[in-house]
Amino acid sequence: MRKVSIIGIGQIPVGEHWDLSVRHIAYHAIAAALEEAGTDQVDALFVGNMLSGALLSQEHLGTLIADFCGFRNVETAKIESACSSGASALRVGHMAVASGMHDVAVVCGVEKMTDTTGENTTAGLATAADAEYESAHGVTFVGLNALIMQRYMYEFDVPLDGFAGFSINAHRNGAHNANAMFQKPISLDTYLNAPLIATPINIMDSSPVCDGAAAAVLVASERVGDFVTGHHPGAVQILASASANDTIALHDRRDPLFLEAAYASSQKAYVESGVTPADISFFELHDAFTIMSALSLEATGYARRGEGWHLAADDAIGPNGRIPISTMGGLKSRGHPVGATGMYQIVETVQQLRGEAGEGQIANASIGMAQNIGGSGATIVTHILGS
Repeated sequence: MRKVSIIGIGQIPVGEHWDLSVRHIAYHAIAAALEEAGTDQVDALFVGNMLSGALLSQEHLGTLIADFCGFRNVETAKIESACSSGASALRVGHMAVASGMHDVAVVCGVEKMTDTTGENTTAGLATAADAEYESAHGVTFVGLNALIMQRYMYEFDVPLDGFAGFSINAHRNGAHNANAMFQKPISLDTYLNAPLIATPINIMDSSPVCDGAAAAVLVASERVGDFVTGHHPGAVQILASASANDTIALHDRRDPLFLEAAYASSQKAYVESGVTPADISFFELHDAFTIMSALSLEATGYARRGEGWHLAADDAIGPNGRIPISTMGGLKSRGHPVGATGMYQIVETVQQLRGEAGEGQIANASIGMAQNIGGSGATIVTHILGS
């Protein structure tokens, strides 16, 4: 298997893009990635997306976007694994190049969520749960995460404000990201006075509904010199790509308070890359809800069971902390256009490793980890990148 590198990235600001269609926002991200890569060679396009069929009545998305981008006679596919669709698409692109099947693969995560009513969007998101045993009984994703968070607080005696540090850190970091949906820090008072959505989750515990697209150009590392010349910002290597699953339904888990798929995929990634948690400079985790931040830190080896929230309370997750997370705002501040989120994490990881993160730059960043969660923990994809 060949090593694989990222030689071009592109993204659009996360927000409510009512004036653009799904093909337009994908095009802008892809065009930016190809321009930075300095190539018009495309052997394959893999598109990560969750909701185009449910919300836009548009499937066959890979070919739709390839057609709009002017690609002909290339392999195209839409990759869907709920909220981890973006990272799953990257994994497919990585395998295509690593195997030698393709020399240049473009991966784009894209989602258009704001053209429908809240009721329809919520119903679309619920399709990532078990339709017969969860969604059919009215359980939403906010509800599922609220159940997890309530049980976690009970089992480990966590105070109501125990998760505030995750939101405060995300918004503090997002304030430096021109592509973030929310670019304003929040205070503890803001968190404590935020309206409840589903007890104990309040608005500041939850990522927003939004639109977005992010893309990357992948090539074999041995061929980087064919593309990266002159003033190019440089290539970033994919050191590991790993995926694992758990049960879709929360009630079928061996332990609903442990992200088994996060543990499994991160362990695979550590072995593949030859690094340990201590070697990671920063961690772009999937903070769709603050409870997921705590569980992710525990599953990947940064905290013991029931103690992940302490890292936020002690500010060990800040830019100068033991393990910086959500360095460009994460899902909470940058936004969570579900099928695109995994690729935003990758683009931001590349920016950090190149030293292009501006005021949000992590000092001496050399290895970054990105982890994208599908459903309530049913599919979890972990990538480790190195400068």
